[in-house]
Amino acid sequence: MKSLRTFLEMVKIEHSIFALPFAMIGMMWAAHGWPGWDKFLWIVIAMVSCRTAAMAFNRIADRHIDSENPRTSMRAIPAGLLALRTANLYLAISILLFLGAAAMLNPLALILSPVALLFTLGYSLTKKFTWLCHFVLGFSLGIAPAAAWIGVRGSLNPAIVALTVAVTCWTAGFDIIYSLQDDDFDRDHGLQSIPARFGRSRALLISRLCHVVTVISLVSAGILFDTGVFYLIGVGFAAALLAYEQSLVKSHDLSKVNIAFFTLNGYVSIGVFLFAVLDLWLHPNTLRL
Repeated sequence: MKSLRTFLEMVKIEHSIFALPFAMIGMMWAAHGWPGWDKFLWIVIAMVSCRTAAMAFNRIADRHIDSENPRTSMRAIPAGLLALRTANLYLAISILLFLGAAAMLNPLALILSPVALLFTLGYSLTKKFTWLCHFVLGFSLGIAPAAAWIGVRGSLNPAIVALTVAVTCWTAGFDIIYSLQDDDFDRDHGLQSIPARFGRSRALLISRLCHVVTVISLVSAGILFDTGVFYLIGVGFAAALLAYEQSLVKSHDLSKVNIAFFTLNGYVSIGVFLFAVLDLWLHPNTLRL
């Protein structure tokens, strides 16, 4: 139990809240409401286990890098709080849970599950060769709404891509902010990131552009699915939070990065989700697809 607690702390299991609400939106839009407990539970298990596997693989793959970085040297594996073999065991369990949940949903979900793992696990390696790593991470979370749609319908509608673009750019934008903390370390150790490649000021500009695209894509998703006004209010709420998030971080002042990264982004995803639920509850016949 101690090793399990350490593992869950290491993978930040509570941060599943970032992409999960958007997956729930994809699920609800696919089902035109509630999909049933079986679909809901298997989708939640699939999403949480896939993200857990990705975070575990990231910590395992980056253990040597983390040990050299003062900011990350006390993470569980480099600090000796969790044995590498134990971390690998929990990684394997997470992957098996994900594959099992996909199989319980439908054949297409199972067929595409290795593709999802390719992106979610593969992100950890991209920082070694491309500064576009933030967008690979973004896409690994961005596929959550489309994956939930597939989980419900067993097919994919191109309209859900707008929500995938929104989550991809939202994630890339806040990951760029988070990586500002390590720009000097990344540059000195040959690691790739937008802050290390372009500097802090330009990195913040790119992050802001990502969040502008996020809002545009969220609005586009509402138009494509013919949602009601409450969903658009939720998008406005998210836009205000993203603007505030961007105002907190300056190239010369990173003291509020954790607030911008952890706290506000949780409110963004939950806020859009709650307004989407309200919209669907009050206007159950508005969804077009």
